[in-house]
Amino acid sequence: MQDSTTQQSHSHDFSGGASRKDNGDFTTDKRVLVLIAMALIVGTGGAFAAWVLINLIALVSNAVWLFKISTEPLSFAVVTRSPWMVAAPILGGLVIGLMARYGSEKIRGHGIPEAIEAILIGGSRMSPKVAVLKPLSSAISIGSGGPFGAEGPIIMTGGAIGSLFAQLFHMSAAERKTLLVAGAAAGMTAVFGTPIAAVMLAVELLLFEWKPRSFIPVAVAACVSVVWRPLLIGSGALFPAHFDMALSWWGILLATGLGIVAGLQSGLLTTLLYKIEDAFEKLPIHWMWWPALGGLVVGLGGLIEPRSLGVGYDIIADLLHSRIAVGAVLAILLVKAGIWLVALSSGTSGGVLAPLLILGGALGWLVGLVLPGDPGFWAMLGMAAMMGGTMRAPLTGTFFAVELTGDTSALVPLLAATVAAYAVTVLLLKRSILTEKIARRGQHITREYGIDPFELTRARDIMIAKVDTLPASMRLSEALAQMTDRPDAHRFYPVVGDNDRLVGMISRADALRWQGEPELMDQSLYDVISDTSLPVAHAEDTVGRVADIMIQADTGRVPVVEPQTGRLVGLIARKDLLRLRSAINRAELERGAYLRSKS
Repeated sequence: MQDSTTQQSHSHDFSGGASRKDNGDFTTDKRVLVLIAMALIVGTGGAFAAWVLINLIALVSNAVWLFKISTEPLSFAVVTRSPWMVAAPILGGLVIGLMARYGSEKIRGHGIPEAIEAILIGGSRMSPKVAVLKPLSSAISIGSGGPFGAEGPIIMTGGAIGSLFAQLFHMSAAERKTLLVAGAAAGMTAVFGTPIAAVMLAVELLLFEWKPRSFIPVAVAACVSVVWRPLLIGSGALFPAHFDMALSWWGILLATGLGIVAGLQSGLLTTLLYKIEDAFEKLPIHWMWWPALGGLVVGLGGLIEPRSLGVGYDIIADLLHSRIAVGAVLAILLVKAGIWLVALSSGTSGGVLAPLLILGGALGWLVGLVLPGDPGFWAMLGMAAMMGGTMRAPLTGTFFAVELTGDTSALVPLLAATVAAYAVTVLLLKRSILTEKIARRGQHITREYGIDPFELTRARDIMIAKVDTLPASMRLSEALAQMTDRPDAHRFYPVVGDNDRLVGMISRADALRWQGEPELMDQSLYDVISDTSLPVAHAEDTVGRVADIMIQADTGRVPVVEPQTGRLVGLIARKDLLRLRSAINRAELERGAYLRSKS
């Protein structure tokens, strides 16, 4: 038998390789300063990429439709109907199909799902091909009449710039994700002049977390981009408007009602989009030819209403300022919706944000004809609600409308409309227009944030306090008999010395191994296990840290000891972690009333 002095003289490594950190509100460390410095560069790159994309779209648009070299924005209101209006989108779709097949298939689609995929399953790594081909294909698509916006492509392009820059250095996947999203936010900020909405888009759609480590660099990149914007693109709100709408309580109800209508519109468009995409999948031709077929529908729609082609920023301005006729709004709403759904389903390249703004704005404007005040005000609410509901990003939609128009007085009605649309689409559809495409590729996404229960719960809350132990002085033969002969024996036993001080842990596997070593039978447990390294936890540790210890030490049980004395106070097994998960589920699902009147 070993006395306590001898036992104390042996040293044990109870760290398990998991370094202990002080608990705090955040896990961010000084490494964030490196990311901030890199975000300055990525934000600049995103801003210049936006400038390149905008000029490319204008260059292609003028070359295709006016047969001149210019980077002035083109309004399709000046384009005359002709057979070329059908031929140009077909040729544009054909070029994009060839680029996708022989360049990179990742240029297909509107960009945001592809960015999400790169973040979730690609280690936030994008290829140089995407950085070059995505803006080029989008410029061809939009410039040849595609009814898309520039925001999806610039999010993809800015993200590629951030990802490529991060890949030049030794960085983790989480750090690459931060810079990828920083580039995306910078690009969106440069196009629209909406840094707050770009940061909120990052939080609601791309980061899948809200941590200082990622939030701060993304915000820095957006701020850098908005500083560059006046030199590259222009200053001020993109669609300046101010509505002096002094709405009382009933005005908020009307805004909510419009949000519900926009949510139903969003649900209908999302459902139709994927039904049409399913129809394309059944075609007996290679997907390379699909964009050309989509281009045919786009061209035919252009013959009906030319203004439905292209980005349509002039339409957004006309809706906000009510400079448009009812018949034109109806035609744009129906034709734009139809050609956008078909073109996007065909796998061509272009963004969804501008079309959503136009479709939501057109519906809001029409509804606003029978509501009090300026129809342009209700168009703005329809735009925000359509964006917030379709993209499942209500805060992004709210701030986006405020920053686009510069009208902060409409903040509360905007919030009511976007949240209402968000509620409708969440209840009606399992997935959004962005995540349905990813889900069809086998990657399900849960877009709900919450505090990790493993970081909220302490080891003392789940540990087994009454632990069956073996004394360190017990002979090995006696310990083996207890572990192998008794029907109620456990698979693991902590070994303790004087005052319940933890000495080590033995398992049934150890017992089976020792049975073949008869020379050890007369030795004490302390002598046999005194050189064993054992990871331990403390009662105040989070369950998350306990799980980390289990992973790093490759063990299914972790003893809990007092930090000062090493006295064993509990034991945590993997099943205790699962019980915590079960308890969280019960808290979500079990319902009961606790305050009832006594009969």
